[in-house]
Amino acid sequence: MDDGKKPLFAGLKVVECATYIAAPTAATVLADFGADVIKVEQPGEGDPWRTAYARIVTPPPAYNFPYLVDNRNKRAIVADLKSEAGRAVLERLVADADVFITNLPLPVRARLRVQYSDFAEKYPRLIYGSFTAYGEEGEEAGKTGFDLTAFWARSGLMDQVRSDRAVVPAGSVAGMGDHPSGMAFYGGIVTALFRRERTGEGGEVRASLLGSGMWANSFSIQAALCGAELPVRARRTEVPRALSNIYRSSDERWFLLALTSEAKQWPALVRAIGREDLLDDPRFADVEHRQQNSSALVAIFDEVFARGTLAEWRVVLDRAGLTFGIVSTYQEAARDEQAIAAGILRPIAGTDMLTVDSPFTVTGADKVPVLAHAERGADTEAVLREHGFSDDEIGTLLATGAVANG
Repeated sequence: MDDGKKPLFAGLKVVECATYIAAPTAATVLADFGADVIKVEQPGEGDPWRTAYARIVTPPPAYNFPYLVDNRNKRAIVADLKSEAGRAVLERLVADADVFITNLPLPVRARLRVQYSDFAEKYPRLIYGSFTAYGEEGEEAGKTGFDLTAFWARSGLMDQVRSDRAVVPAGSVAGMGDHPSGMAFYGGIVTALFRRERTGEGGEVRASLLGSGMWANSFSIQAALCGAELPVRARRTEVPRALSNIYRSSDERWFLLALTSEAKQWPALVRAIGREDLLDDPRFADVEHRQQNSSALVAIFDEVFARGTLAEWRVVLDRAGLTFGIVSTYQEAARDEQAIAAGILRPIAGTDMLTVDSPFTVTGADKVPVLAHAERGADTEAVLREHGFSDDEIGTLLATGAVANG
């Protein structure tokens, strides 16, 4: 930002005691808009997401790519919350904070005295953000989970998102449920901040992986709640609508047709692909006939689309104004020119790298430049000084291990 305007959340102070992805990303979006986020980590490994990437990718890359997305633009301190002195440091930070974010397991919060009840009366304007796997009531409230287990599998998504019923349910991509769950959590925190502006009152915000997963699958779940029985997903060659199906080009690339207005788009499609003769084929005379003879139409489209490359079909379909989507690889997504032009991929300040932006903008409220994530404990001493600790006190805390620089 070089126009002299303050960021939208300038002056907003956030303390984060959270690990992995979903809860930290909520703080990251606040930081994108200028909030001062202090990430508090335990001694030793700290947030396991700092090192997990090296076990996921072989050989491990030189740069911690997932941690950058989920923890950029934060300051990092190390404090041993199991010690009284370390817990006192956290207390000093929370006393000065607007928002506290945690996804510590509920029993751990009780032991460390970082539950909402530990702060609410002392700091009535504090927004306490609580993130869990399965919610905070019920027999499984204290159960741990990841997006793979709680968001993806438990919500019904894993069962439904597969090519057909004969196929083994598909696993999720790393962070696929965490990132939308983090956005839901962010939305709750900002809603609570808005309420505080209206009433002066803080409060507790709760979000969970299961809640976000069921919201993502709400079409199907609401159908069940209303007694509706959804059709079982058919095999690609047996879908009821050939105009909304996946096809493969001559260079073994897949793309998805998504034509919903068949009265207009059926003639446009067959003309675009050079099969005007299908307009006179009684098997495909109208929507009902095309559904009855969908497998035959899929076979025809398969033969046609196998004659050209994906690049060629993109030109043809775009020219005809037809809705479709290419099945990109993640490497292609990282170079997507439209994503770059739209600011979805943003530069990292001082580098030649890009990063994935948080998925919305506010006109007139620019995001701060993207700074690489802080190393563990890099800001411990500076943060303590800002919160009134003397050099002697800091020295004692460091010597006893209550805080650390790394």
